Amino acid sequence: MNVEDVIRERIEAARIRAERQRRLRQQLAAARAAGLRARHRQKLARQQRETPTDDTPTRE
Repeated sequence: MNVEDVIRERIEAARIRAERQRRLRQQLAAARAAGLRARHRQKLARQQRETPTDDTPTRE
């Protein structure tokens, strides 16, 4: 094994690590977005339940 082979292996290992990190970031971003969508839906549903309708008497 010469120096060029060692360098080539290190470059390949770094490329693999970078690709793995990129995929992990994409997965985390997708999970974060899905969680935000779910929380937003829950909040809207809760607000709709709490919002008085025209039939509900209000204090004046």
